[in-house]
Amino acid sequence: MRYLHTMVRVSDLDESLNFYCAKLGLKVTRRDDYEAGRFTLLFVAPEGQEECPLELTYNWDPESYAEGRNFGHVAYEVDDIYATCQRLMDAGVTINRPPRDGRMAFIRSPDNISIEFLQKGSPLPPQEPWASMSNTGKW
Repeated sequence: MRYLHTMVRVSDLDESLNFYCAKLGLKVTRRDDYEAGRFTLLFVAPEGQEECPLELTYNWDPESYAEGRNFGHVAYEVDDIYATCQRLMDAGVTINRPPRDGRMAFIRSPDNISIEFLQKGSPLPPQEPWASMSNTGKW
């Protein structure tokens, strides 16, 4: 498993960029705008530590971030997302967002912190029981 990023939602992109970049000294390492989903992802990291970014997620439509919803998730890359999820299920962990697409899954910590797993490389071909498994709770 390899650490990928931590995600926080931001309500004002310009204000957040000023805080994280101008004030904290982080630099933008990547920006992705998703017009269909109406959101922007900005990855910022300290100089020389680009492999450990903070993902700033800006939803274009205003949203209230109650219940800590502004903190998103911690992400890890795994070699085999199906084996990882099966091992966790066997250990009694609920898979909140199963890897139906062979690429992404979410679980929650005992303190309800969302943890994302992303398949290393290309997504794996869809397979059961994951392909038809429904979401459970929030993720």
